Amino acid sequence: MQRKATALDVAKRAGVSRSAVSLVLNGRGDGNVAKESQDRIRQAAAELNYSPNPIALSLRNQRTRVIGIVSDEVVTSPFDGNIIGGADDVARSRGFVTVVMDTELDSSRDASAVETLLDRQVDGLMYVTVGLKPLDVPQGMLRVPSVLANCIDNAPVPRLHHVIPDEVSGGREATEHLLGLGHRDIAFLAGAQSSPAAPLRVQGFRAAFDSAGLPVRADRVFLAGWDIDTGFNGAMKLLDGVSPAERPTAIMCANDRLAVGVVLAAARLGLSVPRDLSIMGYDDEFRIANTMVPALTTMALPLRDMGATAMTRLLDAVESGDPVDSAGTLETMVPCRLVIRESTGPVPSLA
Repeated sequence: MQRKATALDVAKRAGVSRSAVSLVLNGRGDGNVAKESQDRIRQAAAELNYSPNPIALSLRNQRTRVIGIVSDEVVTSPFDGNIIGGADDVARSRGFVTVVMDTELDSSRDASAVETLLDRQVDGLMYVTVGLKPLDVPQGMLRVPSVLANCIDNAPVPRLHHVIPDEVSGGREATEHLLGLGHRDIAFLAGAQSSPAAPLRVQGFRAAFDSAGLPVRADRVFLAGWDIDTGFNGAMKLLDGVSPAERPTAIMCANDRLAVGVVLAAARLGLSVPRDLSIMGYDDEFRIANTMVPALTTMALPLRDMGATAMTRLLDAVESGDPVDSAGTLETMVPCRLVIRESTGPVPSLA
C-alpha cells in the first residue's frame, strides 16, 4: 500500500523547510513565507494529496476545530436551512465541523443551548434565526468568538457582529423591475408589522418611486401578514369590483406565499397573469416560487451567502485571535438577487 505523504515530503518537493509547510497549510503563511514559496507548497501538497492531520492540528493550536450553531427553528422549519448549509460548507472547507442545536422558538432554551456547546469546548458560536429579527444574545456567546446570522443584537449597545440581507436594496430593486416594465400603479402587500424586514422592504419600495420622481399612493401600501390566505384577501380588496382603469397593474408582495394568494385571487376574478396583472414575490422560496403557474418573479434572499459570510468572519476571528468586528463595523449586509420568471410583464394596455 502506498505510504501517505507527510509534511516533510511536501517540504522536500517544494524546496522549503518543514516549518514553512506548517505555516502555509495552517493558514499562517502571509507575512511569514514568501508568496512564491507559498504557491510551491500548495502545489506540492496537491500533487502529493497531502493535508494536515486535523486532530494533531487541534492539539497544537489548543482548538477543537468545532463551531457551535444555535438556531431558533432553522433546523425544524422548512425555511432558511440554507443559512446553516452555507455556514457548514465554509467550515468543512477550512477543516472545522459544526454542531447545531435548535431551540424550536423557545427563547428560554437559548442560554442552556449555548452553555451546552461551550461545555463541548467549541471554538466559536453562531446564532441563526428564521426571518430577520432582534435577538437577546445569550451571555455565553460573549465568552468566545461569536457572530449572528439573520438576526441583530437587541442590546442597547450591540456587541456582536451580524450578517443580514440588504432588505432596503432588495425592495428597491424589485420595485425598479416593475417600474422598468412600465408599471406606475403598483400596490405593495408589505408583510406583518412584527417583522423588522417589512418596513425595510417598504423603504426600498418608496425609494424606487422617489428616484423615478413618482408619488406613492397611501392606499397602495399596507401590511397583510405573510400567508397565502392574507395575500388572497389583500388582493381581493385591491381588485374585486374595480374597473381596469382603477386597479393596480402590478402587485408586489413581501414574500412568495403572499404572491401565491394574489395569483389565486387573480384566477378567481378571471385576470390573466401577467397579461392583466403582474405579480412580484420575495424570498425565492424553494418548491414554491419556481413551481408556481406562472412561475414567480421574486427577490431571492441570500440565505446560503449569509451563512457562508458569517462563518467566514467567525473562522477568521477564531484563527487570528482578532474580534469578529475587527474591521470596525458590527454589520455586514448581503445583497438579494432579482429572479425574473413568468409572473411579471409589461404594463397592460387599457385600450
